[in-house]
Amino acid sequence: MAVETQLNPTQPVNQQIYRILRQDIVHCLIPPGTPLSEKEVSVRFDVSRQPVREAFIKLAENGLIQIRPQRGSYVNKISLAQVRNGCFVRQAIECAVARRAAGMVTDSHCYQLEQNLNQQRIAIERKQLDDFFQLDDEFHQKLALIADCQLAWDTIENIKATIDRVRYMSLDHVSPPEMLLRQHNDIFVALEQRDADAVEKAMTGHLQEISASVKLISQENRDWFSED
Repeated sequence: MAVETQLNPTQPVNQQIYRILRQDIVHCLIPPGTPLSEKEVSVRFDVSRQPVREAFIKLAENGLIQIRPQRGSYVNKISLAQVRNGCFVRQAIECAVARRAAGMVTDSHCYQLEQNLNQQRIAIERKQLDDFFQLDDEFHQKLALIADCQLAWDTIENIKATIDRVRYMSLDHVSPPEMLLRQHNDIFVALEQRDADAVEKAMTGHLQEISASVKLISQENRDWFSED
């Protein structure tokens, strides 16, 4: 673990630590079973233990770590049950968001989405998987904003941490970015046409990709997964 990481003094410290640790876990930089020490993390970020403790609680709520009183905190294995349930909830929310967005999208929104898709394409060409991963999230968040329902994205963010670990692990061969970009483009085209049925169909197919990939990923990385 790095000795120290600079934080932005204008933003809440606990939220920044949470986001950084979440990204480290999702991007497979911290494998399952790895102990997390409040002391080591506080040294890394040069902060007191309180914001670290608050970040740990948020990570535990998202299913990424387990806090064991008197025994320390550890990175969880990827729960297949949690992935399945999270995919179910995410699909229900995002398909409803997509239908609503189809009736509210403007030319300005379409321009913003097109810019995002262009950035995704550039990230793929440059083999910048981390950038593509972030742009993928931004694409979905923009749909919630078009539908005027930030709460929908906030809810998805709170349930998809475990799903994100599978998404990241699948990028290099199971669900390549090129395929995901094509699916994003299908969603975009349907939105441009203000076709709610087509948008929902495209979104359903896109989100079902995660459900399809988790079986293969879990078979390839058995030590990283648990059934519960």
